[in-house]
Amino acid sequence: MAGKSQTRSLQVLDTELSADAVEWCPVPLSHNILACGTYQLQKGPDGAVEENATPSRIGRVYLFEFRQEGSMTPPLTEIQCMDTPAILDLKWCHVPISEKPLLGMATASGELQLYTLTDSQEGRRGLNALTSLEVGSDRLALSLDWSTGRGDNNDVRVVCSDSAGCVNILSLGQGSLRAVSQWKAHDFEAWISAFSYWDTQLVFSGGDDCKLKGWDLRIGPSSPTFTSKRHSMGVCSIHSNPHREHILATGSYDEQVLLWDGRNMRQPLSESPLGGGVWRLKWHPVHDHLLLAACMHNDFHILHCQQALEGSGGACPILASYILHNSLAYGADWSRVSLDEPPPCSPQTAEPKTSHTERGGHLRIQYESPTASFDTSLEDDSGRYIPESIVPPSTSSVAGPALNPAGDAPTVSCLLASCSFYDHMLHVWRWDWTPEEACSTAQAQHERGSMGESDGDQAGALAKLAL
Repeated sequence: MAGKSQTRSLQVLDTELSADAVEWCPVPLSHNILACGTYQLQKGPDGAVEENATPSRIGRVYLFEFRQEGSMTPPLTEIQCMDTPAILDLKWCHVPISEKPLLGMATASGELQLYTLTDSQEGRRGLNALTSLEVGSDRLALSLDWSTGRGDNNDVRVVCSDSAGCVNILSLGQGSLRAVSQWKAHDFEAWISAFSYWDTQLVFSGGDDCKLKGWDLRIGPSSPTFTSKRHSMGVCSIHSNPHREHILATGSYDEQVLLWDGRNMRQPLSESPLGGGVWRLKWHPVHDHLLLAACMHNDFHILHCQQALEGSGGACPILASYILHNSLAYGADWSRVSLDEPPPCSPQTAEPKTSHTERGGHLRIQYESPTASFDTSLEDDSGRYIPESIVPPSTSSVAGPALNPAGDAPTVSCLLASCSFYDHMLHVWRWDWTPEEACSTAQAQHERGSMGESDGDQAGALAKLAL
């Protein structure tokens, strides 16, 4: 599981309002579209919330397009910004609806709002309101999930949890939402709800009462199919693995990620401490053993879950961490975009750097991390972007040989986005990973080649002696 792991920041943007949700579009032909949701509690002139006043929460949804137009251009372009009620969660439907991508948002107004991604006559893409439904008065909609996680577009439904501790099932048909059922699932806030993507009659929920529960919609919500108290604090993230049946990941304020086999919810497959409340979990869209975690006070981490899924019982090792945020790590997601450019070379193999002055540019510090490292970009005197390859990339190594600069070892290259709350920052970054077995194979080939050259040199010397 070890190997060479490297993260590199591509772009940083200020969302102005506190950013708490981000997701790349999973629908083909729109994989390069990124949505980011924000949440802001309005305060009085003195910075305090007025007593006995209904809190005012505002939000905004941003839409971005990722383009690989060469290293001279920042890859992310804002294509839409729209004021909304404060957004607690947003997720794209995994399949197109009426041939269009569909975005769902859980808002502080207690509504589930749906927007279609459409092309205008001018060729610009943007979100247009489709429909909305209030799940209840005097409550916040806290999370949502679609039943389409494995690409099934039959009987499209949404599960939504709220601040009153309820779980809501809604059905989508003919462009409108219909409430199917609602029940009291938790004593306090129901922070998270999710479908089993393998059997969408099964629903999971987690609440501030420290309980993880399962529900079978075929027998009704009168009682859960299981109740787990394995988490010691509020359960705030759940994600069904779309590649492996029965596998479920859960996260909590107790800073633990638990992996479960749904056939035995008495004992988790593994328990991994991450040092921060686990607000969001996302399985990789292709690789069934890679799990992305947003860990509030402790950054963003990529976990390798292969051995845990095979029954080893140990904690999942962290393959990579992204540490350039300086506030609560809330939203994170993998993109399905294929990165055309090769992974950046390590500083040891990069060409010698010339000074920024010699290249006619200056270094602009965009962001300071808590570890005193900096996220930077280069600009020339006109403010134009200069490729980040001039600056040595941030590299984190796990045990194993160095990345082969000849490219013999196959590398997993991923595009990701993450956002943080109080500093209202959105980061787009890439992760390149060469597994240990690939590194070992490449290293062995390199050594064999070196030995062959050495043998040839020795043979040539003997031939000269013979003459």
